[in-house]
Amino acid sequence: MKTSYISDLDGTLLDSSAQLTQYTKNALNTLTKHGVNITVATARSPYSVRKIFSGVNIPLPMILMNGVMFYDNAKDEIISYNEISSDTAAKVIKTVKGFGITAFMYLISGKKLIVRHENIDTPYMYEFYRQRLVDYGKQFEFTKSLENAVESGIVYFTMLYDKSTLEPVCEAVSEIDGISCSFYNDIYSDMWYLEVFSDKATKYNGAMRLKEQYGFDRLVSFGDSENDIPLFQAADVKLSVENGCESIKIMADEILSGSDCVVKYILSDAGIDFYEKL
Repeated sequence: MKTSYISDLDGTLLDSSAQLTQYTKNALNTLTKHGVNITVATARSPYSVRKIFSGVNIPLPMILMNGVMFYDNAKDEIISYNEISSDTAAKVIKTVKGFGITAFMYLISGKKLIVRHENIDTPYMYEFYRQRLVDYGKQFEFTKSLENAVESGIVYFTMLYDKSTLEPVCEAVSEIDGISCSFYNDIYSDMWYLEVFSDKATKYNGAMRLKEQYGFDRLVSFGDSENDIPLFQAADVKLSVENGCESIKIMADEILSGSDCVVKYILSDAGIDFYEKL
């Protein structure tokens, strides 16, 4: 039976400092060397996964930005992506601005992912901007007006505010045709994310496309958050980590605990004795 293992990153494969432990890095390289099919499905963009997986071989395409794109980490190349039409993007912006907030707007331009933004008006959004600029080299562009910055290639919107601010925005944006949303609590702080993307771009669709494209008979998934529910819906085996939210734990076939629990499960399931190879 041809199996693929697909893991979420933050709160699942990554440690509490949002990094891969050296044990997990070594285990991943050992697994892929033995032909085990592993990849990730995450809300993160190419900028951060490129740095996180430095020195780690993941041959399969990565499912990034909640299913917006397939990404080849070895080549640092966006393989394909799901675009939001300009008209739909304009509706998203109008709806968001109607609640007195703003967003980061992601678009593909010249095969590069860039992020346009207006004035950064909250500590949450500033910290998001600062960390991704300094730590990951994400390409940001300031614009006085998101409405006037709409063009082809728009793929994603991210908002970071408190839950009560974003709840009505999520409800309103969800009513726009062609749009899907992911709304969840950041595991590293008390802020909440609202992420908006094409309804063709979900972790479910990404996982199913991977299954079909590579002829996998069995998908094993790992997650911790509400935005992993679509990934679990695509999987034959569902594993939550111990710190997972209740909705994920209810769906899970098993709850994993302890450090490096994802790769330890894969090693056992694939029948590879990693300890002899240290």
